[in-house]
Amino acid sequence: MTKYGLTLSSEEHSPSALVDIAVAAEDAGFDFVSISDHFHPWIGEQGHSGFVWAVVGALSSATSTIEVGIGVSCPIMRMHPVINAHATATCATLLEGRFTWGVGTGEALNEHVTGERWPPADLRLEMLDEAIGVVRKLWTGESVTHRGKHFTVEDARIFDLPQEPPPIVVSAFGEEAARLAAEAGDGLWTTGPRKDIIDIYRAEGGDGPVWSQLSLCWDRDREKAIDRAYRVWPQTALPGQLSQDLRTVFHFEQAVGSVKRDEIGESLPCGPEPGPIVDSIEQAVDAGVDHVYLHQIGDPTEGFIDFWLDEVRPKL
Repeated sequence: MTKYGLTLSSEEHSPSALVDIAVAAEDAGFDFVSISDHFHPWIGEQGHSGFVWAVVGALSSATSTIEVGIGVSCPIMRMHPVINAHATATCATLLEGRFTWGVGTGEALNEHVTGERWPPADLRLEMLDEAIGVVRKLWTGESVTHRGKHFTVEDARIFDLPQEPPPIVVSAFGEEAARLAAEAGDGLWTTGPRKDIIDIYRAEGGDGPVWSQLSLCWDRDREKAIDRAYRVWPQTALPGQLSQDLRTVFHFEQAVGSVKRDEIGESLPCGPEPGPIVDSIEQAVDAGVDHVYLHQIGDPTEGFIDFWLDEVRPKL
């Protein structure tokens, strides 16, 4: 059965606003929320980037039934796997079975901040595989010493653990990452209806859930929706490796200067009509996505959640 979620966009909203949006999503009957883990927003116009682990703690107190996923963390540079294991164990304990941890190889935008060299994609995948293994060892509650190729752990033990370890869902946009998701993860995390990636994940033995975000910009006025998406979320149109390798907000602002307004209107459902959104969701479900979550560019509580309840959800 398909689950439907709502994005908590850390780049667009303050920490307290994210909590308010999650409460509204729970009240509206969404199955889950997915919150992004960023050190920086993509561009300055977005204006926010709170510390995700503190926000998840607040979500555990403010909500009671809705599931919470982190979509996604990069546990290989900015925070050592030991600290990620500690943070996720605490979050899973507070959320009592409602927590899922998405992981991926990250973006230079967020991970270069400690001054470490930004590794190439194949090396980052290798680091991610090792990091997942370290985290799973620490989640056993045993004292862990690990001297691996990329990470060292000495006599580390986590005392507060959930009754069951949370799922680790691995982000993939390419073939090798999809294989890693099948081998080391409990599910696959992607964006859009990526049937090619989902097929590789399944062919490699992956049998967990597939999570995917669909971005859109609802507004009663289509032109205003396109304007807002173009102003707030233009990086969605950047091609190839740019989103992984650009290092600063300033670099992203330079890069999105080449994005045309019409490209945004063509690439995202924008405006008041439910049809394009329903079509996008159905394409994702047909491709094999069973956790579909919607990123409303702008505040979802300013009309979008009502639109979802009245005009989108009944058509699914």
